[in-house]
Amino acid sequence: MTTAETTLAPVELERRSLDGKVLGKVTLDPAIFGIAVNVPLIHQVVTAYLAGIRAGTQSTKTRSEVAGGGAKPYRQKGTGNARQGTISAPHYTGGGIALGPKPRSYAQKTPRKMIQQALRCVLSDHARNGSLRLVESFDFDAPKTKTAIALLEALDAKGKVLVVVGREDNNAKKSFANLPRVLTAHADQLTTYDVLNADVVLFAAHTLPRSKEA
Repeated sequence: MTTAETTLAPVELERRSLDGKVLGKVTLDPAIFGIAVNVPLIHQVVTAYLAGIRAGTQSTKTRSEVAGGGAKPYRQKGTGNARQGTISAPHYTGGGIALGPKPRSYAQKTPRKMIQQALRCVLSDHARNGSLRLVESFDFDAPKTKTAIALLEALDAKGKVLVVVGREDNNAKKSFANLPRVLTAHADQLTTYDVLNADVVLFAAHTLPRSKEA
């Protein structure tokens, strides 16, 4: 998908104060919020993201790592049994595991442009569904959960809410931290998965994504 495909109608979004008062309207950048949804692209990017955050720490011991097994369990000949070299072999109880899992990375390589385009797709979908909110700023005097709850109620932000904050918005980030269905993310670390997993996405004027042209 290229920018030439951004032919969807521009979307206007109300800009509100912290008490919910409408201050005006903002026309969203069509290069970010006017993209047609590409489901296979979103699926690929989200799958790669979830794979990248897997710990990959599962581990089993091989025959060389289990305790014991230094000597032959019985002599080579004369017992009527098959010859055995060690009790740490995989077919013995308590022996090593053959071809078991070892710590590894599940990360997948995904082109940067695909990641950026998938993020634009999910942001555009939220814009068309009316699930974006915009405030003038996150100018919280102090970290207060009560203030954060009042803001969400004033904006009619229900369900799972993603609040996109700036690096300087420490009071706002702390205010939303105790709310179980609210996730905060820095504007420069916004991911497709976080946006896709939210029912409502809340921006401030300084965290609203814009293209270089805009």
